[in-house]
Amino acid sequence: MNPNRFRAPTFRALGQALVAAFRAGLAATLAVAWLAAHADDEATRLAQAVHERPAGRDVTTLSRMELIEKGRAPRVRELVTYRQVRANGETAYLLRFLGPEDIAGTGLLSIDKSDGANDQWLYLPALDRVRRVAGDRKGGRFAGSELYFEDLQERRPTLDRHRLLGREMLDGVACEVLESVPVDPANSVYRRRVSWVDPQTLLVLRVDYFERDPATPSKRWLLVDKKRIQGYWTVTDSRMIDLDSGRVTRLVVETAKYDRRLPARLFNPQALADERLEADHRP
Repeated sequence: MNPNRFRAPTFRALGQALVAAFRAGLAATLAVAWLAAHADDEATRLAQAVHERPAGRDVTTLSRMELIEKGRAPRVRELVTYRQVRANGETAYLLRFLGPEDIAGTGLLSIDKSDGANDQWLYLPALDRVRRVAGDRKGGRFAGSELYFEDLQERRPTLDRHRLLGREMLDGVACEVLESVPVDPANSVYRRRVSWVDPQTLLVLRVDYFERDPATPSKRWLLVDKKRIQGYWTVTDSRMIDLDSGRVTRLVVETAKYDRRLPARLFNPQALADERLEADHRP
């Protein structure tokens, strides 16, 4: 009996089985890749929708900042902010402290460009000078608060890779949980951010910030209260919490006015240094 009579069909069947397995594996791999890409697209669309949530052509606010630390009375500050969306895609933001006396006049100007770049200038009345905030200081605490200079920028979704981590209930709201990781790690003080997004209002209800350990957040931002003002959802009470020290920066918006046609000249280093140039625009 010729033993090769049985070997050829056996090897042929084995080869066919391997080809079928390869094709099935390839199909499964392609399916997984397609699902992953589709999920990433959904995450990117959500991040973009949050970024583009209607917030007026400009807005002016009067707010109260409370610096809260265990064992100490809260330190309270008053401030005015102006924000303007420009036709070229830039966003300009000016913040000035109005009191108490030891910080009154201190201001910050931030220009967020359409390509994701950012310029910031800080004005210190004691020195009577405006100085640019260096890129390596974006992780520094702003005016002794738990807010970093980077937190006062308007970060573009294109600077991060986005991924949906699932859905989770937060204060009775079914939120989409969105992870954002910098495309360029040198572009952010944070290694990753995880946001809880209300898909109905496109408001972010919570953000966990990860600096050193990608598995353990170092800071947490919480939306405490919101209100519709002139048809725009407005965060009226929020907290930034340092999870290591327990220090809290609370920001309460007492007045918000939208679409006042703020002049472009309000958002330059000269206006930052000369309080008289913006005082007439306070609500």
